[in-house]
Amino acid sequence: MRPLLGVLAASLVLLGSGGARAADAGANSGPGGPQPYQPSTTRPAAVAPARPAPLASRAEVTPRAVAASMVPDFVLKATLYHTGNAGVGLKDSIGCRPIAMRTVATDPRLIPRRTVLFIAETVGLRMPGGGVHDGFWYASDVGGAIKGNRIDLYTGIGRGSMAPALQLSLKTLRVMKAGTFRGCPQPGASSHGDMLIQIAQRSGLLRPQFAIAQFIAEQWERRQGLVKP
Repeated sequence: MRPLLGVLAASLVLLGSGGARAADAGANSGPGGPQPYQPSTTRPAAVAPARPAPLASRAEVTPRAVAASMVPDFVLKATLYHTGNAGVGLKDSIGCRPIAMRTVATDPRLIPRRTVLFIAETVGLRMPGGGVHDGFWYASDVGGAIKGNRIDLYTGIGRGSMAPALQLSLKTLRVMKAGTFRGCPQPGASSHGDMLIQIAQRSGLLRPQFAIAQFIAEQWERRQGLVKP
């Protein structure tokens, strides 16, 4: 009989301690106790990229500086063509000789012929005659496959001429209207400095005081008959 009573007493002790542990666990899981890990489902707020410091002088208005942060008019998919491609003649669509690394074919419904373009990703490319590209191209050609948001860069004569621009094939390019031209484009015949300044102004890359100074200088030059109004 005594052994049986001893077993019952031990069982009561174990039941009592188990109940206490359960009570403690219940207390700890309440508002004041440890809480289970809940992974956060909220994403961190996106941080806007820092806008580059505005340019303060004419010397700072370089093709690389403008290309780095300009606001494009178009984002176009690029292809390359050269003399030797099927269907490529000795003259472009306005009757001019195409200029290597300057002539482009566009959809005239999107970009009219005789438009000067600034293409950010072409700044620094190697030019056929030496030197590096300043980013300016001439829309003087069209193509049957160049429709909508497409642009075809003319690289020169033969497949080897494509080497400097091959990295841009089938890539998207940031393109901005820079002005218009008359006659036929001539390689290296004109400076694009004034167009570059206008692009920087349109993209908000110039300090206001510099833009005002530029305007005053242009008005003075017109009054002196140095430039046409």
